[in-house]
Amino acid sequence: MASAGALTILEYFGGEDGNRCGYCKSDSGNLSHGMWAHCLTVQDYQDLIDRGWRRSGKYVYKPLMHQTCCPQYTIRLSAFHFQPTKSHKKVLKKMLKFLQVGEVPHSINDGHSEEQMDSQAEIPVSCDISSMHKSVISEEELKNLNTELDATEKGPEPKQGDTASDCNSGTGDQKAQSANIEVIIQTAPKPGKGADVNKPLCRKAKEIRKERRLQKQLLKQTDKACLTEQPTIISDLKPKATCSKSLEDFIHAAQPESAAHRLEFTRFLCDSPLEPETRPDGPASGYGSFHQQYWLDGKIIAVGVIDILPYCVSSVYLYYDPDYSFLSPGVYSALQEIAFTRELQTKASNLSYYYMGFYIHSCPKMRYKGQYKPSYLLCPESYTWMPIEKCIPLLESSKYSRFSSNAKQGDKDLMTELGRVKILHKRTVMPYTVYKKRRRGPSDESVVKQYAEMVGQTCAERMLLYRT
Repeated sequence: MASAGALTILEYFGGEDGNRCGYCKSDSGNLSHGMWAHCLTVQDYQDLIDRGWRRSGKYVYKPLMHQTCCPQYTIRLSAFHFQPTKSHKKVLKKMLKFLQVGEVPHSINDGHSEEQMDSQAEIPVSCDISSMHKSVISEEELKNLNTELDATEKGPEPKQGDTASDCNSGTGDQKAQSANIEVIIQTAPKPGKGADVNKPLCRKAKEIRKERRLQKQLLKQTDKACLTEQPTIISDLKPKATCSKSLEDFIHAAQPESAAHRLEFTRFLCDSPLEPETRPDGPASGYGSFHQQYWLDGKIIAVGVIDILPYCVSSVYLYYDPDYSFLSPGVYSALQEIAFTRELQTKASNLSYYYMGFYIHSCPKMRYKGQYKPSYLLCPESYTWMPIEKCIPLLESSKYSRFSSNAKQGDKDLMTELGRVKILHKRTVMPYTVYKKRRRGPSDESVVKQYAEMVGQTCAERMLLYRT
């Protein structure tokens, strides 16, 4: 079950100021609404991503679709109906050949020249925006909360679909094919179990991999660009751009705790606002944020960050050892996560989708996500899902488009009652009607209204908006 009294507590920052875009390199064309999530339940985050929001660490943002330079559309895949393409099958075969006989493809782009499923291609918003909006509220202010309701207000009626317990019958007994590489899912690293003594060693593949590593080490030692004039401790050196750096070197590099890159690494890849939760009808792993570790010969070669939510597995990011980039780790990890989603669906029938983040048609390098079918894009106005095949022609004519053909179909969760928005003020939970009477100073009704419109009436009544 969820932790006792788990609540979503947010700070809303708005989003009128433009920022630099990592896709088209515009200096101020990137426009989005932002919130800092102190804590976030999995159901609330599920509802938020179904309205176009996405998290980067604890920073949750939603692009201003009709104003931003590169509109970002939420994309999801029906995992059970997924059919791998020839390119996907080539990546799986390439991985199998490497594991079985140590075969390395002649071309680095062999098998994935048409699509680059490299999650590093998706520029995280946390690098510049979230650091500017980082919360300064102490955790003590968010504990021991009181609740105060308006005398005329009644408790909100439970709505259908608010929890994942309203399960629809479904089947998920079909498993996706994937290469035989060890994938460990855990919230904290654990020591490996070692090799299986009952199975014969694949000596040829292991010898070839050792030989490759030895050759690289010899090349590094003879590389003049990486040599230093005076002997010193290697861990204290600042690697040069010409030096190859392994995944472990990056994670365990001896840097001061205040180093900017280490801070951003922690904020983006380690910090998560999601509250862990387990349900009787849910997966054994529970819901929340997880790291999937990919091990090879006792070494971590890649780590995938995912969120397991009531209706989906949401892919957050993947980072990997660049020495294994020839194996297309981005594509391979995506196929593994799709297979993992199908496995979870056999235990939780509602958990049937794989969310790949944002699809950006105006940026050609971000179109690869559309190659995973059947995929659907979220309409930015009606918040309904449309097949990507019907959306592409519209995006070809205009970078921003409404996908729903029904002009009368609007937002079903449109904000209609501002007074019912939940506010956290001076450690007390209250509806906006009570907060409005108690507030001293200029009115902030326009900010609260904008927040409620962005998150929808359901989330606005359930989540707590922190106000000073």
